[in-house]
Amino acid sequence: MERESRRQPRLLIAEDDPDVHVLLEMLLGAAGYDLVMARDGAAALSALRESGGVDLAILDVAMPGELDGLAVTRELRADPAYDALPVLLLTARTQDAHVAEGLAVGATDYLIKPFDSDVLLARISALLELR
Repeated sequence: MERESRRQPRLLIAEDDPDVHVLLEMLLGAAGYDLVMARDGAAALSALRESGGVDLAILDVAMPGELDGLAVTRELRADPAYDALPVLLLTARTQDAHVAEGLAVGATDYLIKPFDSDVLLARISALLELR
């Protein structure tokens, strides 16, 4: 009997803070996810298009350049190829108005930094179940 080979879920991670970037890469890599890493919004969109697709995008809201996490989310929602892609905004912006803004532009979920690793992994798992 031949074993079915299932690919690991691929996550796009856009995070400009070097410490958080490395933490996410280590944590999610150890959890078995295939990662596409970027340090800003423009690089995230470019990496997404070059990657052949991802199952979930995790975006920092405050990133350098013209495309922060909110702008990237807007771009994804405007593109029929990615309009259903789950997006988790991961940010230090804690006010209710910030959460509402993130959800209003199309984020599927919103997690505030600093985050608990187990909560992040549980949210990722739940978002991937939506696919």
